[in-house]
Amino acid sequence: MTIDKIAWILLTDGSILSSRNQGRDVFYLPGGKREPGETDVETLVREVREELSVAIVPGTEAHLGTFEAEAHGQAPGTRVTMTCYTADYQGTLHPDNEIAELVWLGYADRDRFSPVDQLVFDHLHETGRLR
Repeated sequence: MTIDKIAWILLTDGSILSSRNQGRDVFYLPGGKREPGETDVETLVREVREELSVAIVPGTEAHLGTFEAEAHGQAPGTRVTMTCYTADYQGTLHPDNEIAELVWLGYADRDRFSPVDQLVFDHLHETGRLR
């Protein structure tokens, strides 16, 4: 089984926006699962609005990469494919719905994330975008 996820990559001064869900001790990159019939961008827009209460600025979305790893907290053998996008936003970031906390983290915090997020961290660090 493979879980299809979309993630928003928001970087500022070498740190990345990260979120922690209610009742969890692991951080994730903002985003979530695609609903049936949604495009990548539709999923990105919906998830960012639901989780962070901001709007993605149309036309600013840019594909960063697609990463695959063992799914965190799922049955053994379950994989997750996470397609990542950067995009500008409008509004004030604040946690909503199941999100308990928003924080800006760096590469030193890599071990606090799920395996697929760690691959994104490695990529961003290797390309000089995450300190």
